[in-house]
Amino acid sequence: MSHLQVQLHSARFDPLASLVAWERQGPGQAAAASHFIGRVRVTSANGQPLEALELEHYPGMTERQLERLATDLGARHGVEAVLVEHRIGRVLPGEAIVLVAVAADRRGPAQRCCQELLEALKHDAPFWKREWSGGEGIWITGNTPL
Repeated sequence: MSHLQVQLHSARFDPLASLVAWERQGPGQAAAASHFIGRVRVTSANGQPLEALELEHYPGMTERQLERLATDLGARHGVEAVLVEHRIGRVLPGEAIVLVAVAADRRGPAQRCCQELLEALKHDAPFWKREWSGGEGIWITGNTPL
């Protein structure tokens, strides 16, 4: 993989502006790209209106794990470039929480790597999430289904 970029944001970020900047940096001569933008839902896991989602992490360790996941999956799928941007801290409903972009010479590897990387972020990235609803914070113990 010729280009890897991982960034954590403690404040709101614009995923479309990040994609434009990534494209300008040139993820190689890739003929295909797959992108995913995830936003915080408006309801909690138990169906209550969600006030915010809070993400905690271990600085340094989290970035290294995200880089490791992206590098491993990028190599497995033979892609040229990967971009991962993820929020930390307090994220409001509707705000972007994750951006993943993958560039490859064919759509299949780009799409498969993007989807597999999203699942790896959901299950293997060291983030701890707490949903705030009705003024009460509840730690999330499982992950949401696809």
